[in-house]
Amino acid sequence: MTARPALAPASPAWADLPTHRVWLDGECRRLLAFGAAAALPGGGAAYLDADGRPAPEFGVQTWITARTAHSYSLGHLMGIPGSADVADAALAGLRGPLRDAEHGGWFHAVSSDGVPDLASGKSCYDHAFVMLAAASATVAGRPGAAALLDDATSVYLERFWDEAAGRPVDTWDVTFTRLDDYRGLNATMHSVEAMLAVADAVPDADAAAWRARAASAAAWVVRLAQEHGGRLPEHFGPTWEPELELNADRPGDQFKPYGATPGHGLEWARLLLHLEAATPDGADALLPTAVGLFDRAVADGWSADGAGGFVYTTDWSGVPVVRTRMHWVVCEAIGTAATLHERTGEARYADLYAGWWDYAERYLIDRKRGSWHHELDEQNRPAATVWPGKPDVYHAMQATLIPRLPLAPTLARALKEGLLR
Repeated sequence: MTARPALAPASPAWADLPTHRVWLDGECRRLLAFGAAAALPGGGAAYLDADGRPAPEFGVQTWITARTAHSYSLGHLMGIPGSADVADAALAGLRGPLRDAEHGGWFHAVSSDGVPDLASGKSCYDHAFVMLAAASATVAGRPGAAALLDDATSVYLERFWDEAAGRPVDTWDVTFTRLDDYRGLNATMHSVEAMLAVADAVPDADAAAWRARAASAAAWVVRLAQEHGGRLPEHFGPTWEPELELNADRPGDQFKPYGATPGHGLEWARLLLHLEAATPDGADALLPTAVGLFDRAVADGWSADGAGGFVYTTDWSGVPVVRTRMHWVVCEAIGTAATLHERTGEARYADLYAGWWDYAERYLIDRKRGSWHHELDEQNRPAATVWPGKPDVYHAMQATLIPRLPLAPTLARALKEGLLR
C-alpha cells in the first residue's frame, strides 16, 4: 500500500487552530451537560424537550436510547465526569425494557409506563443504532456492553443483513415473521456507520468481515450516485427498485421524506471517507463519489431559497420541497467539510466549514435554554413541525468531535487510542 501524500491547506483552517479546538471541546461539554437529564432510573434515555427535560409523552425510544449510550460512552472516553452514569442507564434500557425477550431484537419504543410499541415492528434503523451503542460502549469498557454487542450483531446478521444483496432489509413485524417490502437508504446509511464501529470493537479476526459488509453497501450507494446525478433515492421496493414518488403526499415525514435529502448526501459523503480510510487497499474510488455527493448537496440544499441554511428535501431536479432547516444537516455539513479538508487539503472545504459554524452559532446553538434548536423554519426561526423539542445530542456532539479526530479509526476507538486533537 502506498501512503497518500499529505497536502498542506491553501489557507488557514479553523480545525487546525488550537483555539478553535478549545472552543469545540467547550461546546462538546456543554452538549453533554444538557443531555445528561435523559438518563432514566429504570433504564433507557428519555426524549428531551426544548429545555432538556424528559418528555414522557414520547415514551422511551430505542434509537434515542442507543444514540445516548453511544454519545456518553464517547464522553466517558474523553474523561468527562458523569458520562459513564448516563451511558450505563441507556445501556440498561437496551438490555432491559426495550429488549424483546420473547422474539428477540428491540422494540421501537416502550411507553412511559413500560408498554412496548408493537405496531411499529422491528426496524433496521433502530437495530443499527443498538449496534453502534454497543460497539462504542464496548470500547469504553462499560459493564455488559460486550454481551450486548454479541446480541446486537447476531440479531442484525440473522434478521437484517441480506447477504445476497449486500445491504440490509428494513422492517419486520414485531415477531420477526413478516418482512415488509420497503427497503430504505437511511437504515443502510446508519448500518454502514454501525458496521465500521463494530469492526473497531471486535477481534481482528471478525473486523474484516464487518468492513466488507460496509464496503458492499457503500458500493451500491456509489452506483446510485452515478445513476441519479448525486441525488440519492431514499426509498426502494422489495427488489431494490427506486420508488422516487414515495410519500409525495406527506413530504415532511420524519424518517421517510419524499424526494432527495441533501443532509443524507452529506452524511454518505463523510461515511465513504471513513470507509476509505479504514480500508485503504481497496477503496480509493470512494473519494470522487464523496466529493460529488457533497457538491450536489451543497448546490441543491444550501441557501437554496435565498436564506441561509440547508433545506430539508428537494425534488429530483433540485427544487426545494420541504424548506425547514434541520440542525442535523448542518452538523453533517460541518463534519463532512472537515473530513474532506483533511482528506484533500483543499481550502474550499475549510472555508465552508468555518461558514457553517458561523451559521450554527447565529441560528442553531441555543445559549439560553441549552443544546441546539433541532429545527428552524424557512426564515431561520425555531420551529417544531418535524422535530419538537431537542431529542438528543448525537449529531451536534459528533460535529464537535469529527474535526478533532482522524478519518479512521471510528470515534470510540480513536478516543480510546488518545487521538483527539
